[in-house]
Amino acid sequence: MLNLILAIMSSSLISVIMRVSEGKVKENSVGMLMVNYVMCSIVGGMYMGFENAFPHTEGIALTLGMGVFNGFLYLAGFMLMQINVRKNGIVLSSVFSKLGLLVPMVVSVIIFRERPEIIQIIGFLIAVGAIILINSDPDAPKGKFGGTLILGLLVGGISDTMSKIFEQVGNDALSDQFLFYTFLFALVFCIGIMLYKKERPGKNEILFGLMIGVPNYFSSRFLLASLRSIPAVIVYPTYSVATLIVITLAGVVIFRESLGKRQWSALVLIMIALALLNI
Repeated sequence: MLNLILAIMSSSLISVIMRVSEGKVKENSVGMLMVNYVMCSIVGGMYMGFENAFPHTEGIALTLGMGVFNGFLYLAGFMLMQINVRKNGIVLSSVFSKLGLLVPMVVSVIIFRERPEIIQIIGFLIAVGAIILINSDPDAPKGKFGGTLILGLLVGGISDTMSKIFEQVGNDALSDQFLFYTFLFALVFCIGIMLYKKERPGKNEILFGLMIGVPNYFSSRFLLASLRSIPAVIVYPTYSVATLIVITLAGVVIFRESLGKRQWSALVLIMIALALLNI
């Protein structure tokens, strides 16, 4: 459970830092993201030991392939989020992004035969409802429902599922390599996009990218570690909704944001959902 809590706090810190960076970095720039992946790769390499990047160990080819694919998904999810925000607005984009947790849940139940209790299913349904509620805003511009929303949900959900798949079929001794490959190839793909767009990161992109990189790496590391001891049907919804509540409370306490009755009601539902999921 400690690993899951640390994953939640790390993920929440990413959003807090990104909130601070608003107005200080170029809009829709991948420069900050690239520097973030540089930092993730460095931290991952330090944990793994750079000399152990390609050990002669059973399962290394599978680990490399999964890392490359996961790195692509990481970057694709970010790019789709940007597209969806422009096309559909932040509300619909945020809701579909959060609902990506449906994918690893379905995979865990159907493929890996994890069976949640009835009370945990109720908690999951309450969590989904709370996610929709807390991201809803009657006064926000209504986006047009489109295929990119579904694609964003699937890409984000499959990316989350990769940790569970590796935990099931990969060599546990290569978990550090899996994370290293993921961030390294996300960096490679990101550099390709930057070269195509002819972008260069500015000072603020470098600063905030470095700051985001550390919690970004550890959120993935702790999430993967939590899956070794806690069923995925508990880990994923708990990770998603608990991160959401921490981010929301941080907005209130740190950034003095105000919440309406709808958002406070959603927070209460989230706390109920968390209690049910972890009974």
